[in-house]
Amino acid sequence: MFGSPRDEFPGRGALEALGADIPLDENDVAVLTHFAHVRATETGALRLAQDRVSGTPEAVASLFNAIRHFEQDGITITVTQTAGMFGVLTLRGDVSPHITDSNPMVDGRFLSAVRPLHTHATDPAAIRTAQVLTAYLRRAYHILNAAPLNATRIENGQPPINGLVTQRAGRLRPHMSMRDRYGLRGLSVASGTMYKGLAKYLGMDFHKVDNSDAPGKDYAHRVAFASSMLETHDFIHVHTKTPDQAGHSKNPENKVKVIEALDQGLADSIEPLLANEDVLICVTADHSTPSCGTLIHSGEPVPLMFIGNGVRRDTVRQFDEIQVAGGALGMARGDELMHLILNYLDRARLGGIHDSPLPQEFWPGDHEPFTLE
Repeated sequence: MFGSPRDEFPGRGALEALGADIPLDENDVAVLTHFAHVRATETGALRLAQDRVSGTPEAVASLFNAIRHFEQDGITITVTQTAGMFGVLTLRGDVSPHITDSNPMVDGRFLSAVRPLHTHATDPAAIRTAQVLTAYLRRAYHILNAAPLNATRIENGQPPINGLVTQRAGRLRPHMSMRDRYGLRGLSVASGTMYKGLAKYLGMDFHKVDNSDAPGKDYAHRVAFASSMLETHDFIHVHTKTPDQAGHSKNPENKVKVIEALDQGLADSIEPLLANEDVLICVTADHSTPSCGTLIHSGEPVPLMFIGNGVRRDTVRQFDEIQVAGGALGMARGDELMHLILNYLDRARLGGIHDSPLPQEFWPGDHEPFTLE
């Protein structure tokens, strides 16, 4: 959505590492990981019994410490806790991010074997990375399964925290900042490690916010903060994860309450932005999160709205998935959002115009002055 080409995406693991201030060299691989409850079958296969487990902060910290470091075949693996049961594995050596996940994300399914992706099936680095990560995950299972903490949990009727699952391996890639590509000084107002990492990766400033049990008030405060930062930033991303979390609860009524709260929070805070003729307002979501069924995220289009000078008005009067389908914007793809924004800001580049050696999408671009000397 922020306009970077797909070949510049470093993978979620790398973004999470950046957000957690984990140092990453250009050849390192970062992998998302978290604790889970698993069961071993008679054949030795591990089945995901419970993808989400809980424990005291002290207990979780002790488990992370027990599996902190691993080394094999010139590859080192270090785990860093980021939040609660979640962490990042940093792989160093002759490693590759082109490997499969081990987390099936569905309780009752077998953990996935870690293998090279088919595009790198014969790549020695990918093969070695998959083998060493597999050895580490096996060792982690045996250490966690034998931990005295888990014996106590079983006695107390709690599921043991005896598995470590992985997904979304990534590596930093050459890329352009938002300022260089779109000419916009960016700021992200959000909670969560990944959003900080995304902002850092794109050269945006980041303002961390916390979530309370009042999502509408939280959002109103974020919008008000964004209004105060317009003198120093050209693009301000104001984010809330609460509708996504409500969707994951698979409780439609809960999701409706959250959306209604956000509607009220936006109504309470948006007037200063509406009154500012220089501001373009964009309201949308990054994906659908169904509140029923088994899918985590789904592919239905999400609503998109622009408010500002020069924006064409259509006949749509309700902001929902069905009504906006008949609007003037049509079906916009995610990577088209920044081009729409530049168009409404009167900064869209005419095709074929090159005033800068860089592949800048905005106009006028950053160019050197022509001189007579």
